[in-house]
Amino acid sequence: MDDVAIRIRSLYKIFGSEDRRLVEEVKAGMTKAELMEKHQHVLGLKDINIDMPKGGIQVVMGLSGSGKSTLIRHINRLIEPTSGEILIGGEDVLAMSALRLRDFRRNKISMVFQRFALLPHKTIIDNVTYGLTIQGKGEAEKRAAAKRWIDRVGLSGYEDRYPTALSGGMQQRVGLARALATDADILLMDEAFSALDPLIRSDMQSVLLGLQEELHKTIVFITHDLDEALRIGNRIAILRDGEIVQQGTGEEIVLRPADGYIASFVREVNRGRVIQVQTIMEPTTSQEGPRGPAVARGTIIEEAARTMTDCCSQSAHVVNGSGVAIGHLTLQGIMTAMVNPPDRPAA
Repeated sequence: MDDVAIRIRSLYKIFGSEDRRLVEEVKAGMTKAELMEKHQHVLGLKDINIDMPKGGIQVVMGLSGSGKSTLIRHINRLIEPTSGEILIGGEDVLAMSALRLRDFRRNKISMVFQRFALLPHKTIIDNVTYGLTIQGKGEAEKRAAAKRWIDRVGLSGYEDRYPTALSGGMQQRVGLARALATDADILLMDEAFSALDPLIRSDMQSVLLGLQEELHKTIVFITHDLDEALRIGNRIAILRDGEIVQQGTGEEIVLRPADGYIASFVREVNRGRVIQVQTIMEPTTSQEGPRGPAVARGTIIEEAARTMTDCCSQSAHVVNGSGVAIGHLTLQGIMTAMVNPPDRPAA
């Protein structure tokens, strides 16, 4: 079974009336600055190639102007490309007819916006049923689904309120419920939590991760915040000036930054919340018995240290999904990794 939900290949976007002619010059080496200086066209995306995991969270991050919001709007063709392919289920979104694209947007993909994008004249339940109305669902089915998702995001009892009566965090919960109610396979989240206060933002991240554990949607999440990217992303792609600078897991990016630009991003990261135990463990030999408490492969070292401390142990053994010991680690090794992470691939 293919574990890739969205394949993006050789995607370019140039903003300007002669974009299709000038894309060949960009492919030949013309820079973003040269394109603007010579032709007054803006290079939005340059040769984007990403495989986004099925049932996982793909984070696209970068600073303002990096092209991340431009990229996500290509997936549902809110922005038309200059050239390239976006393959979903083997079908190129960029080649879809108007009728096919409308069906795709109604049934296969949903979007959560930064500024909530709720309809102020409609109640919460009517906002949540909006996508279902577009799909042509019956009234009873719509309300049942809406009530279920309103409850899942923690807003039961607010069905008949209007958006202005809700806080920013509550409004974004409504936006999330509306997106999930359509049962779309793909969820696009464009800076969905960036307008929220830090504590509310953290709470919404927890809500999303909790729902994702059960739903396993394919989520494309745009952010400018590395801590947010590392917390929620199964895969991360970092953009700069419309180009991908590095992509991989959070651990790969933190431990092996591709260049000085990425290194500046990850310099202050709490590595204890990123590095996993199998990366720093010493393999278990057949002569050794388990040392200390068991921690599962994939556990971050901060959690492992907490487990060891709670058990008054200086060491722990790492187990695989079958419960078999595959390695061991120590508190001293964890402390060292937090300051000087190992320059080696994860096991």
